[in-house]
Amino acid sequence: QGIPMELGEKMVVVGGGNVAMDCARSALRMNVKEVHLVYRRSEKEMPADHEEIEAAKKEGVIFHFLTNPTKILVQDGRVCGIEVMKMALSEPDQSGRCSVVPVAESEFVIETNHIIPAIGQQVELGFVTSKDGVELHPWGTIKVNPASLMTTRKGVFAGGDCVSGPATLVQAM
Repeated sequence: QGIPMELGEKMVVVGGGNVAMDCARSALRMNVKEVHLVYRRSEKEMPADHEEIEAAKKEGVIFHFLTNPTKILVQDGRVCGIEVMKMALSEPDQSGRCSVVPVAESEFVIETNHIIPAIGQQVELGFVTSKDGVELHPWGTIKVNPASLMTTRKGVFAGGDCVSGPATLVQAM
């Protein structure tokens, strides 16, 4: 059915991966006049493919790097904007990765009627308990035999992101 859009609307996509790029670029193709992409790290740290980022820029996506949402603004029961805050990169930790820290009093508002969160995914495993006999990896995915995809419980199989972690559709297939 799609998202009802009227020409001239603004949209905000939150995230920095390929899904965020796809959402932003698709919105422009659906005649959204202005698409803003909010990402809490710098462009250098974006997980999206470089080609996807460059294509989004060429198509007119407005990037807000080192910016993180703090509040969704609502008026009369409808989204009317998103409050965001500037972020700064900290010194690298032992792994070499910098974390992000908020910049005091740097909040600003992007007016919008639509917000798409495209900020990653996590496997929901609340239905699996230790008494089920299905073991999990320490990083939160289901252990399976890679040849058969059978879990540690005989007759129970798993596949896709709950086994591999977040992946592309092609990898999951």
